Amino acid sequence: MIRRMSAIVALAWALLAAAPAAALEGETVVFAAPTVETDRLVIHAATDVAAMGPLIRDFQARNPGVTVDYIEYVSNDLQAAAIAACTAGEPLGDLLISPSVDQLLKLANDGCALAHLSPETERVPDWANWRNEVFGFSIEPAVFVYNARLVPEAEVPHTHVELADLLRRRIDRYAGRVGTYDIRVSGIGYLFAFNDARQTTTIFGRLLESLGRASAVVRCCTSEVVAEVAAGRLLIGYNMLGSYAYAAARTDPAIRVVVPADYALVLARGALIPAHGARPDLARRFLDYLLSARGQEVVRNEAFFFSETGPMPAGVAGPRALDDGGIARPIRIGPALLAVQDAAQRRRFIRDWSRSMVEMGVPPAP
Repeated sequence: MIRRMSAIVALAWALLAAAPAAALEGETVVFAAPTVETDRLVIHAATDVAAMGPLIRDFQARNPGVTVDYIEYVSNDLQAAAIAACTAGEPLGDLLISPSVDQLLKLANDGCALAHLSPETERVPDWANWRNEVFGFSIEPAVFVYNARLVPEAEVPHTHVELADLLRRRIDRYAGRVGTYDIRVSGIGYLFAFNDARQTTTIFGRLLESLGRASAVVRCCTSEVVAEVAAGRLLIGYNMLGSYAYAAARTDPAIRVVVPADYALVLARGALIPAHGARPDLARRFLDYLLSARGQEVVRNEAFFFSETGPMPAGVAGPRALDDGGIARPIRIGPALLAVQDAAQRRRFIRDWSRSMVEMGVPPAP
């Protein structure tokens, strides 16, 4: 089980109208019921509370007696906690949310999930629904981010090859100033890297070598890399979650977001009802809200910003829409993801990544 911080932040309904402060890893944020509490939903998630806040508040507007406890994790730590709870037959909250859908799929495959079938789940496309146990509820691409004040327009990479070439050509400028996931500790980082390698081993190998030679900085999370890009300590972030990057760009004009023009990995963030949760009925109600027309409107406009067929968010460099020009490479919630979680294959992939990155000068994540 992960080590949790014990601090609990009680938020009054009036304060919830404003954006909540960013949660620290493992911290519980309490979204107090706007009226007298009659029920309590516990969500364990590898998703920033700032992104989920608009959805939780909108759900509470329709269910004013529900308090929501939101516990935030790094994806690998959430998975470890969920496996431990399932093995022991103990609850780990009422709902799990993670962008590392391969990990949720493995939980479901190991008998750690409850099925849910409703009019809302029936509308979910097959590629975002695994056995009515894992549901994708948001769509977002893996993107590049950069600091527009420090990166000349002529050097902004728009493809994976351009990024690799830039790091080779201008290593004097970009050494130690490009950030990405540490796939040894980040489940979503591993999922993105594994699927990058599936697109083309040649380009992925070339980019990995360039990142290693440039002493790329590795971090657990998109938010950490983006914060360092905003501060100017890093110049470029690679394979960042599009929603978090765009949320930062909306409030900081220095941050710019690029959807790669050669291909863009597209992720469906997933939700799962754990087998031993205390309030499965309430979890089903919240899941139905996420998948409803109203919930999806909040997902697109206030929480995660991207959609499969809608226009690209304002200011994002890339195609008009993710489905435009055939660049989208969806990470489908299906049997192929089980291979991503194969233990032997995972060890080999991380070993090879480490040889290319860490042994060429990339320090371990702090």
